[in-house]
Amino acid sequence: MKRTLDTCYYPEHWPRQTWQDDARRMAEVGLTWVRIGEFAWSRLEPNHGSFDWEWLDSAISVLGAAGLKIVLGTPTATPPRWMLTRHPDMLAVDAEGRTRKFGSRRHYCFSHQGYQNECDRIVEVLAQRYGHNPHVAAWQTDNEFGCHSTTISYSAAAAGAFREWLRLEYPGVGNDGAIADLNRAWGNEFWSMDYANFDEIDLPNLTVTAPNPAHQIAFRRFSSDQVVRFNKRQADIIRKYSDAPITHNFMGRAVDFDHFKVGDNLDFASWDSYPLGFLEDRIDASDDHKIAFVRQGDPDFQAFHHDLYRAVGRGRWWVMEQQPGPVNWAAYNPIPLPGMVRLWTWEAFAHGAEAVCYFRWRQVPYAQEQMHAGMLRPDDQEAPAMAEARQVARELGAAPDVDVTRCPVALVFDYDAAQGWDIQPHGRHLDYFSLVFGAYKAMRALGLSVDILPASTGNFAGYRLILVPGLLHMPDDLKSALSDCEGLALIGPRSGARTHDMQIPVPLPPAFQQLNVTVVRVESLRPGVSIRLEKGGAIEGYFEILETDAPVLEATPSGEPVLVGDMSLAYLGGWPDATALTRILQQSCAALGVVTTPMPTGVRVREAGSDRFIFNYNAHAAVLGDLDLAPLSVMRQSPRL
Repeated sequence: MKRTLDTCYYPEHWPRQTWQDDARRMAEVGLTWVRIGEFAWSRLEPNHGSFDWEWLDSAISVLGAAGLKIVLGTPTATPPRWMLTRHPDMLAVDAEGRTRKFGSRRHYCFSHQGYQNECDRIVEVLAQRYGHNPHVAAWQTDNEFGCHSTTISYSAAAAGAFREWLRLEYPGVGNDGAIADLNRAWGNEFWSMDYANFDEIDLPNLTVTAPNPAHQIAFRRFSSDQVVRFNKRQADIIRKYSDAPITHNFMGRAVDFDHFKVGDNLDFASWDSYPLGFLEDRIDASDDHKIAFVRQGDPDFQAFHHDLYRAVGRGRWWVMEQQPGPVNWAAYNPIPLPGMVRLWTWEAFAHGAEAVCYFRWRQVPYAQEQMHAGMLRPDDQEAPAMAEARQVARELGAAPDVDVTRCPVALVFDYDAAQGWDIQPHGRHLDYFSLVFGAYKAMRALGLSVDILPASTGNFAGYRLILVPGLLHMPDDLKSALSDCEGLALIGPRSGARTHDMQIPVPLPPAFQQLNVTVVRVESLRPGVSIRLEKGGAIEGYFEILETDAPVLEATPSGEPVLVGDMSLAYLGGWPDATALTRILQQSCAALGVVTTPMPTGVRVREAGSDRFIFNYNAHAAVLGDLDLAPLSVMRQSPRL
């Protein structure tokens, strides 16, 4: 499959006389796909039941005539103002009980049945009209589910839907009924929290102190399932009228719903990549690190999400929005260094992206995103990203396609675990995403290419090393699959530490039959406090006291075991710093026959089939072995070139 360059376009923002020239220029640059329509509900349906299709028909025709293919978005992320008159209670409610207002976007509650029916209706008329249009070659559902903290709503609609969800989750297998089963599972005898029936159960907000963690995890799972259901309804409707593939554009460090479950109802995944905005807002790093990469982005954050969404899309994925210049929404919004748009684009292709779609074609001079750069300036002149897009288009045309094959190492990522950690972090700075991302960074710093897997996979064939950090709830079938895998499964910390209903399991965790180790006590450590390891490095943030007769691979100077097991199954009882984790990974890979190559700061490699891509994120030259790397460079080593 040939990789493509693409853009996001909003014909409703621009005079019609510009559309044809825009389409011509897009084609001349070498763009293939154009995403449109995802925010246009008020232009498509100015009043309820009164549609204006002429402008969208014309825009699709103009773009298609230029040889461009359309990704048509459903407009349900931006319900028009008249929708609130019809459904005044459709707005989401935050944890403090405040109702969201109109005047931005994503102003709806996933549980509101009236709004869901309105969405079904607009998706159906769109799919009927354009399902067989030769220029509409893909669909996008909604836009950025959960953006602006909108997955969870504490509305009356959510409360009613949550109770119905609980009735299905606890159907009553015991002799004394379903509500008794829920009370037992949640431990409601504690603090006299027993319920007499499901209608008594409220949402877990505005309580005097922390709500029951079992109540909270159930509500988080319900909220996630509402997103999955909302997306599935749209996808099912589209498929009645169109054979074109369907995607949704996910975000970076967004863990408040299960992307894998949403991905089950998509044909491919996509995500929105904003490296400079993410560096400021979504990465836990030192000020020195952020200053060093202020105009480049973190060398691992984009790659992590490329690998994650490759898994969500079951091998097929795009970058639906790629930052082409400064954004408008981060704490600070610097300009990318020259060459970074090209580097980000090639990095996505090296990780298997089918398409990289620049957001947006032209910078809009009004409203909330007027400071968000595009490929064109508001005055129609080219922004710097345009030249880099042209360069990548030429390079794509001259080079063979990028192949993607299985990596030697894998990392398990689980959205349910992220929710469990958020509910019960046990330490102010402890966070599941940070733990997993730290493991990913350490592997990449050793020159490893990584596959990310869902906890539901059960299939670890072909992997020499599988890392499973912080998987709070571990079903028995997953434990068996990890125990039986042909490589080394490195588990922990906190893996298996809770049951499905957020209770401490007995036998105590991690409870692997093939590894005699028990976590008997845990502690969280404040910043600046650490526990040294005998071989170097330290445990920071979280430490577990282990009882075991298994071989001890890492210990404290006083002999307390920290890493135990062998080269088939091992458990790590703490959060290691970068020094300790790097050593553990390096020694494990050496024993497993996996080659590691420590990377200079800011330099990363990606193995893609027979190709090897090398990326230098540094604004200065770097050396990797006998290779001299220019600043902000992309090097492709390929026997086919």
